[in-house]
Amino acid sequence: MLRIGFDSSPLLPGHPPGVQRVVQRSLEALEQRGRVEVVRLTPDGSAGLRSWRQGELPRAVRGMDLVGIHSFVSAFPWRGPGHRVQTLHEAPWRHGVHENADLRHRFWAWAGTRRASAVITPSAATARDLGLTSGRLAGRTHVIPWGVGEPFGGEAPLDSMDEVLLGKYNLPDRPLLLCPGAVRAKKNLAATLEGLAHLKQAGTLPVQLVVTGPDTPDLRASLGLVQRLGLTRHVSTPGEISDADLAGLMRLSCAVAVLSASEGFGLPVLEAMACGTPAIVPAGGALEEVGGAHAIVVDPTDPVSVGQGIVQALDTREGLRTSLTEQASRFTWGATAQAIEEVWEGLA
Repeated sequence: MLRIGFDSSPLLPGHPPGVQRVVQRSLEALEQRGRVEVVRLTPDGSAGLRSWRQGELPRAVRGMDLVGIHSFVSAFPWRGPGHRVQTLHEAPWRHGVHENADLRHRFWAWAGTRRASAVITPSAATARDLGLTSGRLAGRTHVIPWGVGEPFGGEAPLDSMDEVLLGKYNLPDRPLLLCPGAVRAKKNLAATLEGLAHLKQAGTLPVQLVVTGPDTPDLRASLGLVQRLGLTRHVSTPGEISDADLAGLMRLSCAVAVLSASEGFGLPVLEAMACGTPAIVPAGGALEEVGGAHAIVVDPTDPVSVGQGIVQALDTREGLRTSLTEQASRFTWGATAQAIEEVWEGLA
């Protein structure tokens, strides 16, 4: 059995929730399958992350008899024995996004791909953005989609009712449009707000926008736009919520709007589909790739297009419920784990 060291440092506080979900669910699935031996490696806090990754991890390969290190992020131990598997989630600089687009991230996206034994991207769109689909690098690049599982599903748990969330978060009893985690600039909340403003100007605003996530400077800037557009009564910000409540709000919503300027996969799109709720996504890129024919595709630069997407969701959501959950059922963390195992078995 292959004994593999997995850099589990993204599970520490401060890392993006989406990346943490990927790491935790992938490791759980790998451990449950038992096809490879998972050795979780996490810094003890006495050393900085960079020095731990470049100093301690190579020593762990030697001392723990590991075949190599699997990194769920772009950085990995540069020197030392064993194989290196790198994960590249997205290339935001290709889309004019500044978050995670500094020289350090670009270095690992360029030099790391040439150093690693294998490179994983969660979507073909990300592989194309990074120039990994042709030439020598194509043979080392593996597109491995992420998965979805509980609590995201088409039905509420037997011991609960989704409707109680309306009272818990003081939400009106009318169609909801959910923007999960749209509290960072790259999430492009402004596109959804402009679409709502267009509907309001046209004489009808049939939905309540719900934006989840912590209070951030970017969210406060978006709330300023809410006020300028006259949408204050139509936007709710319940703050950070649990995954179980997020799944419930997804089931209650007519659609989940994910109009990010840059995404390498888009877990909320998949999670919405698993809950039987359509996702409104930009044309092209990873978000449309994940949503496939079941996504409502719009032009985020055109408020009319976004508004039409919202109306389409209201009109078609119930008829799409079964096909959405069936499409999402193809994406499992078990399948993600199996693909990771196959990458390592190909290196051994």
